Amino acid sequence: MKLFLDPGHGGNDSGAAGNGLLEKNINLDIAIRIRNILLNEYQNVEIRMSRTSDISVTLNQRTSQANEWNADYFLSIHCNSFNGQAAGYEDYIYQGLADSSQTAAYRNIMHNHVTSVNSLTDRGRKKANFHVLRESAMPAILTENGFIDNANDASLMAGGEWRQAVARGHVNGLEEAFNLQHQQNAGSVYRVIAGSFENRENADNRRSLFQSNGIGAVVVETTVSNQTRYRVQTGAFKYRDNAERRLEEVRRLGIEDAFILTDEENTSVEGDNGISILGDVVLSPHLLDQYVRSIHDQAPQIGAYYLKYGNYYGIRGDIAFAQALHETDYFRFTGVVQPEQNNYGGLGATGPDNPGESFETPEDGVMAHLQHLYAYASTSELPSAYPLLDSRFELVERGSAPSWIGLNGKWAVPGNEYGQLILNMYERLIKFSQNTLEDILENIKT
Repeated sequence: MKLFLDPGHGGNDSGAAGNGLLEKNINLDIAIRIRNILLNEYQNVEIRMSRTSDISVTLNQRTSQANEWNADYFLSIHCNSFNGQAAGYEDYIYQGLADSSQTAAYRNIMHNHVTSVNSLTDRGRKKANFHVLRESAMPAILTENGFIDNANDASLMAGGEWRQAVARGHVNGLEEAFNLQHQQNAGSVYRVIAGSFENRENADNRRSLFQSNGIGAVVVETTVSNQTRYRVQTGAFKYRDNAERRLEEVRRLGIEDAFILTDEENTSVEGDNGISILGDVVLSPHLLDQYVRSIHDQAPQIGAYYLKYGNYYGIRGDIAFAQALHETDYFRFTGVVQPEQNNYGGLGATGPDNPGESFETPEDGVMAHLQHLYAYASTSELPSAYPLLDSRFELVERGSAPSWIGLNGKWAVPGNEYGQLILNMYERLIKFSQNTLEDILENIKT
């Protein structure tokens, strides 16, 4: 099945806005989650996206790309807005189609699955004369996933767990509508590597090339033969056939040196794929707290705990702090985990019905977070000066993720780029600390 996935708006067109959220960002996040689930879990699925980053794409470009590719289905992801009072989910097909059409049959299946998981009011199945529905040559649907200017709907939209559930609902509909088959006998993670550079700028240029052609890519810093290299990775897949299809897309752009790298090969080439979880803390607790307070002025000041227990367990506590910022949205707790749980690593949280573990104090929460990291990073016994507070410690395959990128698909599911997101957050911490130190030095001079 060839799916054309269209995150609405983008670039200069933010779409609807409300409650601190922009529609273009919500649309893109849900669409990428749909793509990742499909590629990681299903056989014989090809996906193209109208955009994979915050760029402007015209309506004509969206439908032309889908038509030229001969897609089997056009799925456009949107959010709604009206007057702050309207709320709920609705979906659309082209107004000129009969209720007995194949497009309507697909829409009915999609509607049932999405509304079963999105916790929104069901506003019904509708028809409209939208460009992407009218000009697409294949069956098409446009889903409106809540009202961004409604406070209740927006509170759901802000949570990654909700967006994952909505993505899963769309995928479940696609599975039934197109009789998609789950992959069997999954093996290693297959990463498509499309360039390795000594210069970061060259890697960024290669990534931009892919993104302008609708192919997602990230730059991963690695160490090869004691030298820093910047690899351009265009996907991490559970199944090799999906990786091979991505490889074909990359080579059609003229990148002939692209290749597929498995976890086992990756470990032998670069020492478990980059920055390890075990290691020394670099940043001071004061800088950690100062950084998060520059974004969220009511954030708890717990940097000292990450230093204390990071040093005790031999874990890079400052990067663990960056992970906590990623998990909690800078301690704003916009997902299912609540502040009173003191659960900074999102331990055990799987969705609205299961917000995960709770700890009596912030210090206990940090300790449990680092104990869980220790389980992934080391096969040694846990040092015994402090009690074991992580109730999920024994559930971890010990030593299965010595590096932060090794947490991909383990700490978060599907989480294909989970480790990269943590390291990107840590990079922002580093830059903040450098700028802070420069300001201090400048003040001393003056």
